[in-house]
Amino acid sequence: MAAVGVALIVNPFSSGVRRDLVEDVERVLRRYVEHLELHLTEARDHATELARAAAAEGHTIVVFAGDGTYNEAINGAAGAATFGFIPGGGTSVLPRALGLPRDPLLATGKIGEAIQAGGVRTISLGRANGRLFAFAAGVGFDADVVRRVDRRGRREDGRRAPNSAFVAAALGAFAGSGFHLGESIEIEGHGRAAFILVANGAPYTYAGSVRFRLARESTFEDGLAWVAPRTVWPVSAGTLVYRAFRGTAPRARNVFAGIDDDRLVIRCDTPQPFQVDGEDLGDVTEVEFLAVRNALTVVS
Repeated sequence: MAAVGVALIVNPFSSGVRRDLVEDVERVLRRYVEHLELHLTEARDHATELARAAAAEGHTIVVFAGDGTYNEAINGAAGAATFGFIPGGGTSVLPRALGLPRDPLLATGKIGEAIQAGGVRTISLGRANGRLFAFAAGVGFDADVVRRVDRRGRREDGRRAPNSAFVAAALGAFAGSGFHLGESIEIEGHGRAAFILVANGAPYTYAGSVRFRLARESTFEDGLAWVAPRTVWPVSAGTLVYRAFRGTAPRARNVFAGIDDDRLVIRCDTPQPFQVDGEDLGDVTEVEFLAVRNALTVVS
């Protein structure tokens, strides 16, 4: 049993979190660690405060939630604590991208074994206008999709809409644009584009069990990968989505793209939606994206 303290941060409203599962996760973790403290989030950004306090106590931080809560915790204690992430959201991109099983108890066992063995891995993060992100950020179309899903609200149990809602929102956003996305942003040093997707590692996200890789060359140890279509029509949209699933979007026609970049600046003609790790951060007119290398230590 590892002589380390673990702070288990749980968002009870995440899509895959239930009271009985929280108890089971606690039980599994206690097989591997001597001291475990459970903390339930109560509001947006609460995980940031909890993670910061746990890091100050020297605890390893394990988060059982979805990607938004992972992001909050990372912004509270990246560089100050070791992290583990248990799948508890509708998608849970980060732990799956790190190679953990989708089943939360199996993932917890893997994390417990790694804590006991002292296994760690250091990965890079992205930073967008000061906000750290673990795997994805975007300005324009995909951020608009996130916003449309959020506007649907949550179910009676507080959980977010299912993955199918994102597909419907994407179709609705494209139809609402008249099936044409024109130039609306300027990418410093490159040119004008319709929107931008920025990846830290791979995949960018998942559609069910299928990886949306964006750029197959991107890894968690590298800088940022990004793709910005100049304009999008129905035919080019289909090609772009196909290439993104295959991880070859940077080689699509009519796009700007980069791999392993350290800095990227975009400016918007008008305020555009902005998201990081699937969380709507409002409208922006300018974003500076930075690669933050060797920024986060995770149990592995």
